[in-house]
Amino acid sequence: MDTPPRLPAGLYLVGTPIGNLRDITLRAIDTLMAADTILAEDTRHSRRLLDAHGIRTRMISCHQFNEAARTQSVTDDIAAGRALALISDAGMPGISDPGARVVRACRAAGLPVHVVPGASSVTSAVALSGWGDAGFVFEGFLSHKSAARRRVLAGFAREMRAVVLFESPFRFRKLLDELEDILPARPVYVARELTKTFEQGELGLPGELKKRTIPDKGEFVVVLAPLRKSELPPDDAFVESESDESAQENGASIDSGKNRC
Repeated sequence: MDTPPRLPAGLYLVGTPIGNLRDITLRAIDTLMAADTILAEDTRHSRRLLDAHGIRTRMISCHQFNEAARTQSVTDDIAAGRALALISDAGMPGISDPGARVVRACRAAGLPVHVVPGASSVTSAVALSGWGDAGFVFEGFLSHKSAARRRVLAGFAREMRAVVLFESPFRFRKLLDELEDILPARPVYVARELTKTFEQGELGLPGELKKRTIPDKGEFVVVLAPLRKSELPPDDAFVESESDESAQENGASIDSGKNRC
């Protein structure tokens, strides 16, 4: 494979596969090959991806425990004319993964930041759920604290867009218990191990999902169905209709919630 031309100095946010190693763009491969250094969340994990595509670029770690300390050297390298590619273990860095701090530092220093998009577990799960046509809200990982988790979930009781959550295998059962208690009638789509050999998708009410065989392995993407207008109390439906009409009369557009993540 020919070596891609050298990249201009800057930070390159590169989306990587969320499971299947072939779910990577040609531009992402070119960028990782041409970068001076790759910043990886877990170098051992990312080595499999780089080896699969013949990428030999120098790689160093940049994860939640050293991102703050790494930031100054990153901005120094870019200011000196180097191109650095930033990747997470899966998906887009900076979205419920390390990277956002580095991006902010580069912006503050006036350094160029580029994005090389790739696979997304968020949009993949929303598409599989069938609830993405009215937009969606991306919440990501909930707090570890029970009170905070319950408060956030209760806040989605009247959300008329799909809601996307991330959850670890260690707290997935706890999330189903919370949903059964707080939103028992809200359909839920659970995606596990997306694009991998043992990919699994389950649709049902929280109480129904608790009875199914869903291994506590891999990360979960959980999509809450949007509240339908027919489920709103009459007073709420009236208020919503009235405010919508007022916005339209004033020439304002009504935010559908798309592009929230």
